[in-house]
Amino acid sequence: MPAGTILGIIGPSGSGKTTTIRMLMGSLAPSDGTVRVLGEEPTRFHRDTREQIGYMPQAFVLYPDLTAGENVDFVASLYGLLLLRRWRRTREVLELLDLWDVRKRRAGALSGGMQRRLELACTLVHDPRLLILDEPTAGIDPLLRRTVWDELHRLRDTGVTALVTTQYVTEAEECDLVALISEGRLIGFASPVDLRRDAFGGDIVEVTTTGTFDAAVLGTTSSVRRIRQTGLRDFRAIVDDAAVALPELVDAVGEAGAEVASALEARPSFEEVFTELVEADRRRRDGEPEQATAAAAPSVPLGRPPGADEDPDESEAVA
Repeated sequence: MPAGTILGIIGPSGSGKTTTIRMLMGSLAPSDGTVRVLGEEPTRFHRDTREQIGYMPQAFVLYPDLTAGENVDFVASLYGLLLLRRWRRTREVLELLDLWDVRKRRAGALSGGMQRRLELACTLVHDPRLLILDEPTAGIDPLLRRTVWDELHRLRDTGVTALVTTQYVTEAEECDLVALISEGRLIGFASPVDLRRDAFGGDIVEVTTTGTFDAAVLGTTSSVRRIRQTGLRDFRAIVDDAAVALPELVDAVGEAGAEVASALEARPSFEEVFTELVEADRRRRDGEPEQATAAAAPSVPLGRPPGADEDPDESEAVA
């Protein structure tokens, strides 16, 4: 993945997200293929390489008998932060994650959401170059989840790279690149915009007419790939470019003797995108004929994204 980007690894429970993270951190060796992080094999990290990584595991691993502030201060000391900088960074990350007022409370007495935020504070305290976060927003309320993503975007803009796993499919919108995985297989790897196009074969336009209308009379054009009736007065068109196709569709409906009540570009939710890509992958693996609603790339076992056979330039890729 390129430096200075956020990559979201998204999939349901048991799909392989945490296994992937463990391979990236060196606690599991890959059964096949290779893994390189910051130019090194994770099982052979040098000490200075590990110090450039901020890792937040899925399980709570901090000291329950230390206070929230003591936990962050202790982790900062492990990374060699001197006293004044350690105090400053401890306060900064605790305030960022709304934990400053509970800094003297034992970690074991915090709520589950507070414990997740405390782990994230410990992950950020030493200003790492690469963040590997296993479900950092799990158990956090929506407002604080927004704060976490705002901070990840700010860090990305300073050159930090983040790899984030999540069960919340809607969080794909927060990422620069998205890896969708299901049953241990990579079924999509692209930007959020391109994943939508891959799933449905292009942009989607939804049209409603003032009266009953049979969209089959329209056929297809150079910019309209296919049309599907969705109601007596509604149809959905898959097009190459919504901005170009919208006026063409409105004119075509008028020429067919009907009137358009509304026509707009639809943005399917990422739940729909993920479902469509999973179903397309299942059909491919079962040998079923491809349906016209999906045009995703073939799935591959988890590992390097499709087309990335060459060794990446280490000056441009960090993970």
